[in-house]
Amino acid sequence: MWYNFHVMEKSKPHIVPKYVVFGFFLLGLFSAIAFRAIIIFQHLEPSWVRPVWYIGTVGYFLFFLYRYRITRKRKKAVEAFQLIEKIKANACLLDEDREVLIYLLSSIKRSMEDINYAMIFLLSVIAVVADIVLSLMK
Repeated sequence: MWYNFHVMEKSKPHIVPKYVVFGFFLLGLFSAIAFRAIIIFQHLEPSWVRPVWYIGTVGYFLFFLYRYRITRKRKKAVEAFQLIEKIKANACLLDEDREVLIYLLSSIKRSMEDINYAMIFLLSVIAVVADIVLSLMK
């Protein structure tokens, strides 16, 4: 499949629709919230810790499987079209090579992973502060 780029025209990588990118962004964000909420549930409603942990874990499982596939897709495209070698050698790029480069750059530009990382950082800070405050209130 991915390893036959030169043979199969259909195998050229393509960008997933915006709603897929946004959907997985929300899934990752929801999972991050679930894991950080565990700290609050420990203090307020301990019986919710395990269900929230499962929700976060399943969400992260799906989110990181998606991210893994995107990363593999990008790496295989670079390898299959020998883009690094061609650029280092200052070789002329074929139209097919340009299409793959456009895919790679567009995929990076469309990705919401930077926002996801910022949200996870912010939620982590909030969770730590909430835990400290709730621990002091005991």
